[in-house]
Amino acid sequence: MNPFSRLAALGLTLTLSACSTLQGDKVDYKSAGKAPTLEVPPDLTQLSRESRYAVPGAPVTASSYQLGQATSQAIPTAAVALGDVRIERAGTQRWLVVNRPADKLWEPIKDFWQENGFLLTMDQTNLGIMETDWAENRAKLPQDVIRETLGKIFDSLYSTGERDKFRTRLERNATGGTDIFISHRGMIEVYSTTQKDQTMWQPRATDPELEAEFLRRLMVKLGVTQEQSKALVAAGAVKNSTRIATVNGQPVVQIEDSFDRAWRRVGLALDRTNFTVEDRDRSKGIYFVRYVAPVTDKTEPGFLSKLFSSSKPDSAPQKYRVSVVSQGNATTVSVQNADGSSAAVADVQRIVAVIAEDLK
Repeated sequence: MNPFSRLAALGLTLTLSACSTLQGDKVDYKSAGKAPTLEVPPDLTQLSRESRYAVPGAPVTASSYQLGQATSQAIPTAAVALGDVRIERAGTQRWLVVNRPADKLWEPIKDFWQENGFLLTMDQTNLGIMETDWAENRAKLPQDVIRETLGKIFDSLYSTGERDKFRTRLERNATGGTDIFISHRGMIEVYSTTQKDQTMWQPRATDPELEAEFLRRLMVKLGVTQEQSKALVAAGAVKNSTRIATVNGQPVVQIEDSFDRAWRRVGLALDRTNFTVEDRDRSKGIYFVRYVAPVTDKTEPGFLSKLFSSSKPDSAPQKYRVSVVSQGNATTVSVQNADGSSAAVADVQRIVAVIAEDLK
């Protein structure tokens, strides 16, 4: 074996055995490509481009984002604030509430993601959503002598075997400020054959700590100091009971929380999981979503190019309504068909379980 082949083999070995934990809690992303087209889980960002403009007092939809005519309840006080920025937390979920209009935050947040090594594949102000491309956290690569010696020359031989993307959603609140949600989706490369000669990409669990780190960095971008941002993110969570129950023969999620917080938490849970929020009507407590069950079949091989291909999955997305209804500090989350009729119990059970697990 010639010296170059030995170096290539060594690089490939390191690629497959790269450490999967953050080293020194560092986060250092590098975009995986200029224009990745595959959205995994599938069909997540093909959102409606229709623009319906609401009038004051009318139901609020996602497509009326630019006008900012929200009619939310008063923002809860159980949060940690500094200046015009505060962070709220429930379980593993965190989000920012910023006392600035959304149109003043959009460009700084776009700059924020680019400064952190990402390209944007979605930038839709009418929906209040931007989404990054798939990127690799290079801080997870082993920093040994071999890496330091050969890394600059054979950098492409090294890979963590993981990719991440982030969705940012901005939603105006009743005080004229903005709620900012950051949700993470991850992929991991696994062997698809017993011989370990082929690989494929499959979803991995959402990482709440990555979400928290980027919320912290965004606070710094918005004027909070490094030390203050760390203290705000580390603040304790408000614990709320969440359970699955049955109402009128249909599974539902019951949350011990007010509508205002429940609405935010359910929206973030939908962003994190296999849902596309096509529209939302806060006055009626309804999210209009598409859902695609995750595919983990390992019989179909693939590699890095698989992640960025434009191939479509066989399973078609299904449309549903996710309803959020509150009485005092008790909130019920239910699922119906797109037309408001009762959905199949098996489908509802699966979707309710996904939502409840993320709300814990």
